[in-house]
Amino acid sequence: MNANEPQFWMMIASIIIAVCFIAMAVAMIAIAIIVRRVIGTVNRLEEKVEPLIAKVNAIGVQSQEISVHFTEVSSNLSTATKYLAESTELIREEVSDLRQLVGSTALVARDKVEMVSDTIDRTHTQVVDTTEFVQRKIVEPAREIAAVMAGIKKGLEVLFAPAPKQIDRVYVEDELFIG
Repeated sequence: MNANEPQFWMMIASIIIAVCFIAMAVAMIAIAIIVRRVIGTVNRLEEKVEPLIAKVNAIGVQSQEISVHFTEVSSNLSTATKYLAESTELIREEVSDLRQLVGSTALVARDKVEMVSDTIDRTHTQVVDTTEFVQRKIVEPAREIAAVMAGIKKGLEVLFAPAPKQIDRVYVEDELFIG
């Protein structure tokens, strides 16, 4: 074949088109592999988020139990529980968004999970600190007050007890023996 013939150029164009189709097929396969890896990463990330959600729920239950016992602390703990519930809902929304936005949100999702983990740890620490505070400031002083009141009660019983009877006769030694 000669380079001046139109068939030669048509054959060259056909070869170029075939090479382009092969390149496109290779690019599509590469994209599919990358998407599969990102989906796997998101699924693993979702598996790591589920225990955090369970922790958040457990902390919420623990906060509710404390609020039943201490009415003064209940307003603060109910606020914390509300924030925990909102955080849980945000985590669930983030997980569903991760499935939809697989390619572009993997790094952002890791940052969010770390933030939620820090929030959970901070909230757990606050719940423990609140419990210890209530123990120190309410329960222990109440015990001390109860002990003081018991002492006062015994003192009043002794103070207002009837006077002992006067001994106006002489007892024989056997009568004085206690035993």
